[in-house]
Amino acid sequence: MLSTSVVSSTSSIDRLSHDLSEIRESLVAEENRFEPTLLERSDQAISQANLLHYMALRQHDLRPLQRELESLGLSSLGRAEAHALASVDAVLNALRRLGSRHPNVSPSTRAPTFSQGQELLALHTETVLGEAPKARSVRIMVTFPSEAAHDYALVREMVASGMDLARINCAHDDASSWAQMIAHVERAGRELARPCKVMMDLAGPKLRTGAVAPGPSVVKIAPRRDVEGRVLAPARIMLCPAEGRRSDSNLADASLTVPVAWLGKVRRGDRLRLEDLRGKARDLVVTAPFGRSWIAESTQTAYLGPQTTLRVVGRPNAGRATLMNVPPIQQKLKLRPGDRLVLTRDAAPGLPADEHEGGRPARIGCTLPEVFGRVREGHRVWLDDGKIGGIVLSTNDDEIDIKITQASPTGSALGADKGINLPDTDLELPFLSDKDRNDLRFVARRADIIGLSYIQRPEDLLELSRELASIRAPGRSLILKIETRQAFERMPSLLLAALGRWPVGVMIARGDLAIELGYERLAEIQEEILWISEAAHVPVIWATAVLESLAKTGTPSRAEITDAAMSQRAECVMLNKGPHVVQAIRVLDDILRRMEAHQRKKTAFLRPLRVSNLRPD
Repeated sequence: MLSTSVVSSTSSIDRLSHDLSEIRESLVAEENRFEPTLLERSDQAISQANLLHYMALRQHDLRPLQRELESLGLSSLGRAEAHALASVDAVLNALRRLGSRHPNVSPSTRAPTFSQGQELLALHTETVLGEAPKARSVRIMVTFPSEAAHDYALVREMVASGMDLARINCAHDDASSWAQMIAHVERAGRELARPCKVMMDLAGPKLRTGAVAPGPSVVKIAPRRDVEGRVLAPARIMLCPAEGRRSDSNLADASLTVPVAWLGKVRRGDRLRLEDLRGKARDLVVTAPFGRSWIAESTQTAYLGPQTTLRVVGRPNAGRATLMNVPPIQQKLKLRPGDRLVLTRDAAPGLPADEHEGGRPARIGCTLPEVFGRVREGHRVWLDDGKIGGIVLSTNDDEIDIKITQASPTGSALGADKGINLPDTDLELPFLSDKDRNDLRFVARRADIIGLSYIQRPEDLLELSRELASIRAPGRSLILKIETRQAFERMPSLLLAALGRWPVGVMIARGDLAIELGYERLAEIQEEILWISEAAHVPVIWATAVLESLAKTGTPSRAEITDAAMSQRAECVMLNKGPHVVQAIRVLDDILRRMEAHQRKKTAFLRPLRVSNLRPD
């Protein structure tokens, strides 16, 4: 045990020097143990070596040593990530000069110097994420909504506001839509002289709930009202041609499909009369065109179905239109604490609990049947991004019986295609699904960066390498998305396997990590991922719920503003889609520019502070 007293004698300094020399030997030994796997004469080999040095350094409890080094005015090794061995050597040489004047240690030819560590991180960041914009070094990535495929003005505004990378999630939309999104990004980049890279995420082996039995085909339209029922804003309805693309624009609260011939007779200002499913007469007022569609407004609540007809008031020659393709209501299962839920292997639509069938519990399918052989009694289950939690009561080849332990007392709704997390279960799922392999043919040729969802083992990278070779795809940068307990625990091995094969970065998928490892550990885990990534000289993307309230509602919370400021320690920050995402991009751009003058990684910059001037005005 190292002494924590103030160091004042040569013998104490020599002891410190001896202790630090032993630590240094462990760093070199770790490098030598892995040396056959390192590449020769490449910057990635230097990064691999530094990662090994840093991981060896962090196997020691350095806190007592740090206190003694601080008492001498020496570095406490708290910023050793990018140059671990060089940091140890610098302190060790200082101790030797203060002590019995032993000769300096010889620098390693494999380890990065202080300047090389920062240079390699900057080089790899630019290679993966692209050139930094002016006035800030941290990039902004934005997840595209589906409408980015047919709304060029939105994409252009996002690029103009500060988006540096566009993220396309292959779990949604299709190759035709992706191609349109990329074309819009490239066009905006040319027009604005502001390049913007594209990252496409493979869907990966994400566990999700299956379908739920649909409800009746009903569309509800309702204006926004105050607490006393007065209308604050009318409901906005998109009238879409049956032969065209259904609009998912944020401009509308609902979309209705009608025959194209009838829609061609509609004019701005027309009043459309209908009788809703309750027999109540309701009017819609046509206000503006939107492509081949029309936007209408209503100050009345209405329930519409497949037999609902519309007519133009005062123009009987316009005829009537019967609504088409009215989608069924997406039903959800309501779950309360103490309820049971059965996950099933089959693809039958999920059903709510039925007390009249012997107390049959709610049931819902699971998209990956491989889990049924691995989940055990007592394992935790989280559903829908952690909104619902439970414990496995029993399991067999076809069903997993769960007792709900966390949900709203009044019931939490569980729908189709919601995430399932099994933090206690080592699933060992196949890394690339058939869909991923098919999508990869497009992604590897059109995207600048491939996002690897739910990667867990170094072997997954070998599988990806073989697949890329089989389709003769060009080299691309990779982002390792750290979103499971297994990926976090194997992160150093994943980086060692990726470095030298591809330009690589890391994404901190904070939503899934919080569920997998516990919300109380998220801040700690986030820090560790930042440190390990810096040791490997790879850029980090800070993701999940950044300025989420602002993007969705237009109003940020105080907590998320602080979170956005802290995100400046990463090389890139990701925003999710939302009606106010352009505003969120601008706010984040401003926050990052301000924070850049104060901090980089863990290093505080001591610029002059106006508040430090104590003289009277």
